[in-house]
Amino acid sequence: MTLFIGVMSGTSLDGIDVAVVEFATEGQFRLQAAQTFPYDSELRASLLRLIENQQCSLTELGQLDMAIGEASADAILHLLTQQNIAPNRIKAIGSHGQTICHAPDLELPFSLQIGNPSLIAERTGITTVSDFRERDMVAGGQGAPLVPAFHQSLFSSDAENRVILNIGGISNITVLSKEENSQPVAFDTGPGNVLLDAWIQRSLGAPYDDSGKWAAEGQYNEQLLTCLMEDAYFSRPAPKSTGRELFNAQWLSKLLDKCQAITTLSAEDIQATLARLTAVSIVDDIMRYAPETQAVYVCGGGAHNLHLLNQLSELLGPDIRLATTEAIGLSPDWMEACAFAWLAQQTILQRPGNLPSATGARKACILGGIYASSKAS
Repeated sequence: MTLFIGVMSGTSLDGIDVAVVEFATEGQFRLQAAQTFPYDSELRASLLRLIENQQCSLTELGQLDMAIGEASADAILHLLTQQNIAPNRIKAIGSHGQTICHAPDLELPFSLQIGNPSLIAERTGITTVSDFRERDMVAGGQGAPLVPAFHQSLFSSDAENRVILNIGGISNITVLSKEENSQPVAFDTGPGNVLLDAWIQRSLGAPYDDSGKWAAEGQYNEQLLTCLMEDAYFSRPAPKSTGRELFNAQWLSKLLDKCQAITTLSAEDIQATLARLTAVSIVDDIMRYAPETQAVYVCGGGAHNLHLLNQLSELLGPDIRLATTEAIGLSPDWMEACAFAWLAQQTILQRPGNLPSATGARKACILGGIYASSKAS
């Protein structure tokens, strides 16, 4: 029995997801334990300010890097203690870290995650794999999405054409064809929860729209939706990736100022329109890149937004099954943390972790840097 840990913190900035995963034979795994550890409110506020403003002192950056590393190590050790799992039973940790800048379209592209892996390895006594995105980008890729390789390995089916839809802060899809030897297509479709969270925080002071209940009180507005969909990102061809650097509260404020329709809209109408934006941008891309889709399986925080799921179901139509990834064997809450456990295994085994068809890289690459622990057996 080989155990790996995956650690993930996404664009929603909710906290740190930790998953303990057992990998057995090729293509088989078992989730042993998982838990989310919310960020301290001050740490979350500092991260949000840095990501949206893209400015800080070097001292602040260094302190945040160490703080995320400490929070990750604490989370890992807490879960292991709770589950009575000795650290020496863990082969390696795959730590994604917290993305603070994703810039795949610059002349010298890069993606920067913080959460000091040396600190994690030292505190836990477990070899830690981190910095997964850079190698793909050096090879000409977007550095994202990386989870599709995990989707292909574990969730491909010869019985149906599937799409795995992750709705975190940003939404992304993985197209899994039932045709033999087909290569998955995967990319970020645009905003997931990020704008919904920003608007309800601004309007009501709530952290998120629980089950989409507030959006369901409103009516989406076609004029505002058209204005939002004019952003060039939505019409760009895949492969493509994005993050809070583009879709954030400032982006939303500028477009709300531009669109005259908002003078007649209630706050909940705007929320309903943002939910429709997420749904339309996802379904447009599914129809564009995977018109033969038979089933869409949703994971991420958006899997709990019932209003958003209803919007997706309406747009997909009756011939496409919509369900969460629970239906194919994994809770929607732990998909990405499990994926980074799998990516750590790939790195330790010296196997590629990216899919060029998803990221646009010239070749498949072994991803990440290995931070061996002096305590590791």
